[in-house]
Amino acid sequence: MDEIEAKIEGLRSELTQHNYNYYVLSRPTVSDREFDRLMKELEELEKAYPQYADPHSPTQRVGSDLSKDFEQVTHRYPMLSLGNTYSETEVKDFYERTERALNGQPFQIDCELKYDGTSISLWYEHGRLVRAVTRGDGTRGDDVTANVKTIRSIPLKLMGDTYPDRFEIRGEILMPWEVFEQLNKEREAQEEPLFANPRNAASGTLKQQNPAIVASRKLDAYFYYLIGENLPTESHFDNLEYARRWGFKVPDVIRRCESLQDVSDYIAYWDVARKNLPVATDGIVLKVDSLLQQRHLGFTAKSPRWAIAYKFQAERARTRLNSVSFQVGRTGTVTPVANLEPVLLSGTTVKRASLHNADIIKGLDLHIGDHVYVEKGGEIIPKIVGVDTGSRFMIGDPVEFVKSCPECGTALFRPEGEAAHYCPNESGCPPQIKGRIEHFVTRRAMNITMGPETVEYLYDEGLIRNVADLYTLKAEDLLKLEGWREKSVSNLLQSLEESKQVPFERVLYGLGIRYVGETVAKRLTTAFHSMEELAKAPFETLVETDEIGDRIARSIIDYFADEKNRELVTRLESYGLQMAVSEEKLANRSDKLAGLTFVISGTFTKHSRDEYKAMIEQHGGKNSSAVSAKTNYILAGDNMGPAKLEKAQKLGVNIIREDDFLNMLV
Repeated sequence: MDEIEAKIEGLRSELTQHNYNYYVLSRPTVSDREFDRLMKELEELEKAYPQYADPHSPTQRVGSDLSKDFEQVTHRYPMLSLGNTYSETEVKDFYERTERALNGQPFQIDCELKYDGTSISLWYEHGRLVRAVTRGDGTRGDDVTANVKTIRSIPLKLMGDTYPDRFEIRGEILMPWEVFEQLNKEREAQEEPLFANPRNAASGTLKQQNPAIVASRKLDAYFYYLIGENLPTESHFDNLEYARRWGFKVPDVIRRCESLQDVSDYIAYWDVARKNLPVATDGIVLKVDSLLQQRHLGFTAKSPRWAIAYKFQAERARTRLNSVSFQVGRTGTVTPVANLEPVLLSGTTVKRASLHNADIIKGLDLHIGDHVYVEKGGEIIPKIVGVDTGSRFMIGDPVEFVKSCPECGTALFRPEGEAAHYCPNESGCPPQIKGRIEHFVTRRAMNITMGPETVEYLYDEGLIRNVADLYTLKAEDLLKLEGWREKSVSNLLQSLEESKQVPFERVLYGLGIRYVGETVAKRLTTAFHSMEELAKAPFETLVETDEIGDRIARSIIDYFADEKNRELVTRLESYGLQMAVSEEKLANRSDKLAGLTFVISGTFTKHSRDEYKAMIEQHGGKNSSAVSAKTNYILAGDNMGPAKLEKAQKLGVNIIREDDFLNMLV
């Protein structure tokens, strides 16, 4: 190793230690200024000597501004969810059930706080981070490695040498309360939509396409489970102690309990003390400590039998109702929102709460000035759960649902059998127009690189009034806008061009026709191979289509009966969007699986679960998530859920493997 390389490696090692001291131990040993000086020196050396580049260098944590789609990755070990309990009686039942299952063997329970963030699985090989994967559906998740590398409490290279060559560690990506509050203050100042809670903020941040934005959000990470073939010990608690030595931020509040009373004491203490923590928690996780006993206890279809989550009771606060405002969504749904005297609840200051619909308002008998009880028990938006009628004194008028749209003044209507009120002015109501454009550009629809803030800005500048206007945007007009540069303009125009190759079913979904979600759009494009064919389909033909009922059929008829909608579709077609199923896809379709219903379970090697689902639909079959008497086949991979297996055997459902299924298509 030459002198320069040694200097670079020395700086990397020193900065890694300082990162660990500051972000994991919370005990910095150098000033911020000194840290920045060392970082600057390393950056300059790496720039001058690119032959010594290392993706795990501390300089790589800031993230680049490159944007890319996330790759879907199959978990090596499924990420199962935990069963929830809401009372200490249920905790006692879990404890006694475990005792019986272990035939009276002594066992210990590890108690941990349940952090309210977004789950992550980190893969390490030879002491280096090689991959970070979100939970996803438990079987597959998004590869967010570039984003995770920006989180400074996550080690890129491990300390010591006692770690296995290959292992996973699972934990929670969190946004601290302090960061969350500051982020929302900034968004409020810029009139951007506020994040509902730290969990949503952390999850949304982790899915950012720009790692530089992720780096700026100051996410944190706590770790709680080590998994692999050659772990240091057969004790979950002891393995976490090893992980702590390797550089992971393992919470020091984990306790190994010898009895049910120890567990109860832990719950009682943290039910109060958690309110002083810097991050959000929503319960306590109980795990059998011995990995040998964990393997003996096994799993149900969805969760391990050796672990359970105790959820804290929802926090409730009393505050004053100052006013009620009404918001309009993209489909015209009008939602009442209570504006409250600010009150601290679950670590955040609550100023607003959803009232959902007119029936809720009527049931609560709300009056302006009422003192109301607000609850937030894991919900995204706080809700009013009661009124303190005993404190009423000189209250204001009763709250009544508006009769006309608060945005455009159009008279509202309430469909028979529904709780919601709607504004019918689809083409002239600004929130509906902007909402439909926001829906159209999403990843699952047209995948155009444009967020809600950009949609709002372009609408306010008069450049777009519907989704077709997106395809008339010109570089010279965009470059005149404040904050727009050649790169951002080029990225947007390129994504618009690429969206013209998005398949027909996603175009249909992107139109935002009421009740036409992703699954319904696929069903419709299977039955009707072009937009023209769908637009001309009579009501009777529509309802004969698989899973298309009266309500969806009527919505489709109404959509295409509107001349403005027909003109919009015509414009989109003229810009080159896919308005029909591709000839290649049609050529590959068949009726080989017609009339057959499949349930997919387990993990596969030749194709992903989503690919198998697409094959089933492509050849006329139907996918289902649950095993029933109507199920014809279970397509089973490795680690098939035991509950599905048991039910299939009971009902006599055929279980086939990958090769068997692929042979059915030959």
